[in-house]
Amino acid sequence: MDAISEILSGVRLKGAVFFSAEFSAPWGFSQPASKIMAARVAPDAEHLVLYHLVVDGGALVELADGQSTALAPGDVVIFPHGDAHHMSSGRAAVPPFPNYGITGKIKARDLSPLHAGGGGEVSRFVCGYMSCDPHLCRPILGGLPPVFKVNIRADRAGHWLESSILHLVEEAASGRVGSEAMLAKLSEALFVDTLRRYVSGLPQHQTGWLAGTRDPIVGKSLALLHSRVAHPWTIADLAHEVGISRSALVERFTRYVAEAPMAYLTRLRLQLAARSLEKTSRGVADIAVDFGYESEAAFNRAFKREFGQPPGRYRTDHRSTLARIDG
Repeated sequence: MDAISEILSGVRLKGAVFFSAEFSAPWGFSQPASKIMAARVAPDAEHLVLYHLVVDGGALVELADGQSTALAPGDVVIFPHGDAHHMSSGRAAVPPFPNYGITGKIKARDLSPLHAGGGGEVSRFVCGYMSCDPHLCRPILGGLPPVFKVNIRADRAGHWLESSILHLVEEAASGRVGSEAMLAKLSEALFVDTLRRYVSGLPQHQTGWLAGTRDPIVGKSLALLHSRVAHPWTIADLAHEVGISRSALVERFTRYVAEAPMAYLTRLRLQLAARSLEKTSRGVADIAVDFGYESEAAFNRAFKREFGQPPGRYRTDHRSTLARIDG
């Protein structure tokens, strides 16, 4: 299993399509930041990754800083960090845009296509999201830009995925039982497929975590560390598993990931332990064992170095913060 699959398998991705439209030019709408969108479509989500799939016509996406991305049929544009943005028929459509009743349709979970615009060239698209734990997804999200696009019509798999999503959007709009559940799974598949295509298209000289997953040595190393996080790894063991010398592994891994394998493993263990402290009632000693520490004392020291406070205090402070937010 590759490193991206290892991370995603433990994150419990949840996806959905929340909007479908057929707009005629000139048209445009504004998408708020994911924290605002979450209140409308996924109140329990910690982080939303937003996306739009262009079925027909074209569109222009613009971020608040002026960065723009032109979209063509088959393009999926993704906002990994949930940035607010505008989507329109082009430069002739200038914000602020009318709401067209979009908010009401989203609240009503109405997936029937919204028809609006000025009567010109028609663009058809669907919008969706993925929710994930931002801490557990950090290696993936941290390597992604504010916005990127891929085209899924380059092969039969992409065509099948697009056709299946559109078919299920129609079924969901008609109220057929089970359509939304199936659409959620396909939404997840679309995100993973888009991410895979993005990684495969990175320049050969690119470094970073995502580019590292494509390298046969670094990618295998990352997959091993993520799949067996509690294993008592040494650099010699890991080098043996991936079939390279220790010095060569450290150099290659560090070139891509910007830290040595054992330092990466330590940080990974502590991040996972922190989430366990936040999300479960397991004792500190048990969590220490779960993530590869032979003693609670060693875990406490490492945790305090990383987070500035011992595990028990971290858990108490985090839950106090959540209680204030919920209250």
